[in-house]
Amino acid sequence: MRENVTISYRGNGYEIGRGEHFYGIWRLGTPQPEPVEWWPDTPEGWSGAWSRFRSVVAPGSIVPVGQEAAPASGASQSSVLVAVALLGAGIVCGIAGLFPAYLGGSSLASSAADLVPHLIYLAGWAASAALILKGGRRMRVGALLGLGVSAVTFGLFIADAGEVIAGGTHLMGAGLVLGLVSWLICAAGSVFAFRLRPAGAPMGAPAKPRGDEVGPVVMLMLAALGAAVAFAPSWDSYLLRAASGTSESITLGNAFANPAPVIVGDVVVMVALVAVVVMAALWRPIRYGAALLAGAIIPMVAQAISALIAVGETTSPTLFGISPAQASAAGLTISNGVTPVFWIFCAFVVAMIASCAWMLMTPHAAVPEPPRPSQPSAGQAGQVGLTGQPGPAWPAFGQDAPESKTLAAPAEEGGEPDGGVTPGPGAAAAHSGPAPDTAGPAS
Repeated sequence: MRENVTISYRGNGYEIGRGEHFYGIWRLGTPQPEPVEWWPDTPEGWSGAWSRFRSVVAPGSIVPVGQEAAPASGASQSSVLVAVALLGAGIVCGIAGLFPAYLGGSSLASSAADLVPHLIYLAGWAASAALILKGGRRMRVGALLGLGVSAVTFGLFIADAGEVIAGGTHLMGAGLVLGLVSWLICAAGSVFAFRLRPAGAPMGAPAKPRGDEVGPVVMLMLAALGAAVAFAPSWDSYLLRAASGTSESITLGNAFANPAPVIVGDVVVMVALVAVVVMAALWRPIRYGAALLAGAIIPMVAQAISALIAVGETTSPTLFGISPAQASAAGLTISNGVTPVFWIFCAFVVAMIASCAWMLMTPHAAVPEPPRPSQPSAGQAGQVGLTGQPGPAWPAFGQDAPESKTLAAPAEEGGEPDGGVTPGPGAAAAHSGPAPDTAGPAS
């Protein structure tokens, strides 16, 4: 075991700390006492060690010891498969629910305006499952994507169920039951995946944005608030023309003109959208926040597409309390359109999409060089716990140690090594092989 070594920071694959009279980098999980590379116990040595450490670990994975995620044992392959299986089962239920009667005897498949948004929700969950299956950082991204979709669609399904609560159980079809079950299973799979601890990847959490991020973050939050407000008014516009030349314009779809149970669902959509977007704007690493934001955007894009599809569909005069026979006798024609509020909503959604793209392209913030760790005492030997997946054992103390080129930087997303890395600033003073006094006094 390591004697008189204090580990200060960990990243995916490596950890940095201090031994007696030196700073070193160890492979994560290696019990051998000697570091892969070591530097002298000087301010310049610490700067060189820190620079080298940052060059060989993924930018967002560095955490102080004591603040890192729980061991990655929870993210076993079997646990990942459980999350993927839940999402898969939910998607199957959702597909099955497209064909039976959904509300009032009509199925989702009978109307493109109803079918397409539900297909988009299912596609979002399918993308989440595919990312979770890849493991590592992508598993975290997939879980956040699925959570975003689940949170915002919750209110949409509540609004559909509200139609049944307000109008009677005779309106409920098997399609709605399967749709609700589909949402429940997909949401459970997303939450289950979110609770897993992917090996070699930071968990992420809300954090205060940097100075240069404050403006875009505030704009994103305002866009979410604007989209939520624009979600409530009427989007659907109808122009009724009679053979006599008279016409009348009617708007429908105001969220607060619905029965109370439906209003509850619509309000839940608006609150969930703002809450998820605010959380996404503050989430760090910022690219994890982009995944959560994308999940919230998907249902909103689906709603906008549904409204545009409805413009091209034929509207029955029964929507306005006029029988087809009466409409025919009066020479009544109905033209579909959308209100200006709909385009305002679309503008806010486009702003959120642009923010999501900005978050994806924003480089990871460089981790500033921390103060030099203090010299460990002999009594600290047994206080350093190790986490992560065990790596290969290094040569026994006193034998030839691997050269500096054995330090390989993990890939940006997957956490896998992608070859040797040129030493960073200050690394020229590094030494490979056993460090001085690593073993320390016998205990």
